[in-house]
Amino acid sequence: MRVSMTLSLPRQPSSATRARHVLTTLLSLTDVSEDTRANLAVLISEACANAVIHADPDSDVDITIDIDDHACLIEVGNRGRSPDNTQLDAGLPAPLTIGGRGLPLIGALADTAAFVTGAPRQVLLRITKHLTTQQHPPADR
Repeated sequence: MRVSMTLSLPRQPSSATRARHVLTTLLSLTDVSEDTRANLAVLISEACANAVIHADPDSDVDITIDIDDHACLIEVGNRGRSPDNTQLDAGLPAPLTIGGRGLPLIGALADTAAFVTGAPRQVLLRITKHLTTQQHPPADR
């Protein structure tokens, strides 16, 4: 199964909650384990919250979610700057001590996370999480 969605949300705190709700709804269509769903909810919440905080004032938060049988790809973009002008296509800043808790949580929970090159003045955080599925008990005979 493959599920994909693109959103453009306003630069306001409630957008992180909206993005999390959309992701959890999409994940409800899959057999992804509860632990993986919880990790993905934290990942999208933190990435969106960071985009809202650090985006240019008139920027929207653009989100792409792509789920297949093996992985979930989340991209969160906005017009603005990466943390401490981090080089794009270079992974997350090291050490992950810039700002608050967002980037350290993303670094700990994601399988990959990097700021990647987008359109001019576009900051795009690409996160990948490998999916584990629910373990169903054997059917009674």
